[in-house]
Amino acid sequence: QLVESGGGVVQAGGSLRLSCTASGRTFSNNAVGWFRRAPGKEREFVAGISWNGSITRYIDSVKGRFTISRDNAKNTVYLQMNSLKPGDTAVYYCASNRHSLPTTTSDMYRYWGQGTQVTVSS
Repeated sequence: QLVESGGGVVQAGGSLRLSCTASGRTFSNNAVGWFRRAPGKEREFVAGISWNGSITRYIDSVKGRFTISRDNAKNTVYLQMNSLKPGDTAVYYCASNRHSLPTTTSDMYRYWGQGTQVTVSS
């Protein structure tokens, strides 16, 4: 089971840090991704990290603003979000990949969290 936390309401330009913690199982050998679903839109890949943190991937719209990282000793993956924009408003989900390298399509992710709401006001 994956559990996200850290969502909330923030003004544009502000920051939030999301956490994704695995319970009952470890994902230290798996890539982990963050996805989001905005109202009326399809779920989209946001960022992904390899099993050891050496490889990261981001969508263009968050490059330079978001940073994904992980602490395998704590079984936790983080998404640091800076310079937030109203367009970042969405429910954010973390997911554990079937493999060790991050992919951008949701079909390769096996376990999902319940999501955490991020709202950015203008």
